[in-house]
Amino acid sequence: MSSVLVCGRFELSLERPLIMGIVNVTPDSFSDAAAHFDADAAVGHARLLISQGADLLDIGGESTRPGAVPVSAAEELDRILPVIHALRSDGIPLSVDTFKPEVMRQAIAAGVDMINDVYGFRREGAIEAVSHARCALCVMHMQGEPKTMQQAPHYTDVVAEVGQFLAERADALRWGGVAANRIILDPGFGFGKTVEQNFLLLRQLDKVQNQGYPWLLGLSRKSMIGHVVGRNPAERVAGSVAAALAGIARGAHILRVHDVAETVDAVKVWRAIEYGVSNV
Repeated sequence: MSSVLVCGRFELSLERPLIMGIVNVTPDSFSDAAAHFDADAAVGHARLLISQGADLLDIGGESTRPGAVPVSAAEELDRILPVIHALRSDGIPLSVDTFKPEVMRQAIAAGVDMINDVYGFRREGAIEAVSHARCALCVMHMQGEPKTMQQAPHYTDVVAEVGQFLAERADALRWGGVAANRIILDPGFGFGKTVEQNFLLLRQLDKVQNQGYPWLLGLSRKSMIGHVVGRNPAERVAGSVAAALAGIARGAHILRVHDVAETVDAVKVWRAIEYGVSNV
């Protein structure tokens, strides 16, 4: 695996875990409701996350929570483009969380550095929309689709099946002309998986086939955490940090989180324990 991820304007070293701050520009995010639905509020929140130590930002204009209702590409673009334009000169890689090829194309034209696709670039035209660019591509596993994915998820072997899916999608990107050092994988915690399957995947992350590609993990405030701690999304900070540390202990390279300051501190302490204070 390359120790560098090509990410648009940036080349990101993967020698230490990177923190990706979440910027939802949606009225129905499961974790922060409409807190940042206004573009100005989203930009302000993004800059707060940067000040707290975020290495990247992930901007989303459509909720992909279980049961989410789809929005049009035009509406999604209306939400995210002003935020992209405002943050473009802030000196940090910008990711867009989208599965629509039209949104991908316009986001790339606006200068984003990563496309984060919950459908794993399976939609018609998705690979063609991203193959020519220099942006990083996050391939996520999802069984089903957001509206129905949690109704009855079923696997014979979730660890093997998630690994096989991700390997096939990475191969499809490579056949489409995408360089290997632009690809990062996400096992898709909470996307078409039971609580037990989510925790099994995390526990056995180092056994999931990844063909040497780096891992991006999104565990923050998810229902799998709530199931264990019995708290609402905004109260799942400590549980989310614990899951993040378990992820990096098993090989995660990027952690996608709501609570940047807390996660940054926890990772620094974990690295001081593992590698010594001078390597934090």
